[in-house]
Amino acid sequence: MNREDFPLAEQTNYLDNGATTQKPIQVIERLNRFYLNENANVHRGVYKLSQLATEAYENSRTAMAHFIHCDTDEIIYTRGTTESINLAAFSFVEPLVKKGDEILISHMEHHSNIVPWQLVCERTGAVLKVIPVNDSGDLELVQLDELLTEKTRFLSLTHISNVLGTINPIKEIIAKAHKKGIPVLIDGAQAIARTSVNVRELDADFYAFSGHKMYGPTGIGVLYGKRTLLETMRPYQSGGDMIRRVTLEKTTWNDLPYKFEAGTPNIAGAVGLAEAVKYLEKAGMDNIEEYEQELLNYAEEKLKAIEGLKIIGDPQKRAAVLSFTLGDAHPHDIAHELSIKKIAVRAGHHCAQPLMNRFKVPATTRVSLGLYNTKEEIDLLVEALPEIREKFKL
Repeated sequence: MNREDFPLAEQTNYLDNGATTQKPIQVIERLNRFYLNENANVHRGVYKLSQLATEAYENSRTAMAHFIHCDTDEIIYTRGTTESINLAAFSFVEPLVKKGDEILISHMEHHSNIVPWQLVCERTGAVLKVIPVNDSGDLELVQLDELLTEKTRFLSLTHISNVLGTINPIKEIIAKAHKKGIPVLIDGAQAIARTSVNVRELDADFYAFSGHKMYGPTGIGVLYGKRTLLETMRPYQSGGDMIRRVTLEKTTWNDLPYKFEAGTPNIAGAVGLAEAVKYLEKAGMDNIEEYEQELLNYAEEKLKAIEGLKIIGDPQKRAAVLSFTLGDAHPHDIAHELSIKKIAVRAGHHCAQPLMNRFKVPATTRVSLGLYNTKEEIDLLVEALPEIREKFKL
């Protein structure tokens, strides 16, 4: 891990990795090389340039499969976590449920793991059920057995909360659901760059994540799905490359994974994402997790010492994400004042309004740390916050 690899991280104190991560020069240069030397459409061209582009694109899929421990045809490229969840909702869950069936989520979900299920329920008459969150920011797992009923058809749950940093025991939760024959999707957007993910060991039916949160390009993401499930699912979008044969009377679908990749894919994004994976693997996911936990412990101790500052939640296991309030100051004002000092944090409801309501706050200021952050950056944040408190006379 080398901070100098990240040009923008060198220019500002960037503490908003939960929203998106900065990109290492290796990823930026790989994107440049693709457009300079390999740019063509994939799969159908017989000329050299198209073959180079196809090879780079499919090698990326192989790298992703190795990274999360699955087969290459179980890697579906999407635009990101949001599209991945929508794909699973439309293609797998909606045909599965009927009026009176139940879909289960938790109170700590990002809107992207709430709204698609609300829409499925509206269209089918299914009912959305919610696993509560306690005051510490942990799931009320004692209620899970009661919520997993004969009516439950699907469970969709975040791996790590983007607000609280709560690390959910997803392996145990998946096992509980599977005992009752309930398939599970895991939203891994906040986890994929912070901890090792082995979808085989987790036994996840689906796992969704975004490239831009793991030091890769925007506009590219992954839906992992078990092959046995993907093969049964209807296409999500239709058009070029997801077809095998088209007549005016009938169309037949392509094999996995292309059945779910209609149109020209984000070829450069996939190639850049493979380079990001290479960077993460070289750094070592265990090393990243250990370093981020060290930063988290340091930040938590320092922030708790600030008068009037309240960290939201105190979960049993927390990733390097802290949301807080500072007296009556609006989080947007805090973020603005920090921005003047070249400290970048996130302020608002973090696309988790139900969770904000649960903790009775309209918004928070969020610090989310990444592999290039330093204790010195945390010190600058901690020095600035009392000044802000004084300015607003809190």
